[in-house]
Amino acid sequence: MSKGRLEAFSDGVMAIVITILVLSIEVPKGDSLRDLGNVGQSLFIYLISFTIVAIYWHNHHHFFHLIKNIDGGVLWMNSLFLFSLTLFPFATSWVSQNLFSLYPSVLYGVVILLADIVFLGLMFSTKKCNAISLEYKKTLISIFFSVLALILGIVIEPFLIILVNVLMLLLWVVPSKKIEKYIYSKEKN
Repeated sequence: MSKGRLEAFSDGVMAIVITILVLSIEVPKGDSLRDLGNVGQSLFIYLISFTIVAIYWHNHHHFFHLIKNIDGGVLWMNSLFLFSLTLFPFATSWVSQNLFSLYPSVLYGVVILLADIVFLGLMFSTKKCNAISLEYKKTLISIFFSVLALILGIVIEPFLIILVNVLMLLLWVVPSKKIEKYIYSKEKN
């Protein structure tokens, strides 16, 4: 499989995941602002999940600018990564209906942790067949905070799983300067 085909397939899966996410939002029962407020919890979790999947898409997109070759290991790790993202609609739907409950919050946190771990695996497998220098720091920090969020949520308050993961998003809002510089220089030539 070519790199372009893998990117197109990945883009398609992520677009479908985002589309399914929006379907998990409850439609208000009435036509008033109060009715809209009653689904605020669903909108809140949807916004978080959309942002997480969009950040993964951005990182995947930028990351694939750095590589030229893919092998079977990359294909499988990419498939596992996409699998982890397809769990977001289910976890989002459950946690949006039970925001302060332990098990839905834990599942949501586990899905984020799984996606982070598999993305790290994708980075490792890609490095093997491309002989490139990669920065793992942000991904390792994400994994640390995902684990911390789960511990705090289980021990103290389930909502902390959501809160800590939202704070972790701030780490990913700014793309890697190294990748941005590489993409800019590649587009310039």
